[in-house]
Amino acid sequence: MKTLIDPYCGCSLVRLGISKDKAVTYSYDGTEYYFCCQGCADEFARDPERHVQRTKDLVVCPTCLAEKTPELAFTFEYAGQEVPYCGCPHCRETFKKDPDFYIKRLEGTVPK
Repeated sequence: MKTLIDPYCGCSLVRLGISKDKAVTYSYDGTEYYFCCQGCADEFARDPERHVQRTKDLVVCPTCLAEKTPELAFTFEYAGQEVPYCGCPHCRETFKKDPDFYIKRLEGTVPK
């Protein structure tokens, strides 16, 4: 489960309600990156490698959409894969009630 995360500020675009087609984009090293605003894209462009490394491992809780580093995230198993989440039992249980919705939301294919 992957969601778009602004590689400068580390915010989930899904949490911010910004779809892929509405995000600001910037290409670096053959990869297209998506940003919440032009300001983040401009800051990223000043030192892209630093920001790619700083935010590359961030994960997003599928339920509350909180951004976490792997060290701060918790996981549970769903359909044979580990799902990172914020650690809140409510988020874990809510996800399990409608996993398809939360997976699609993280992918940006259903509204926030």
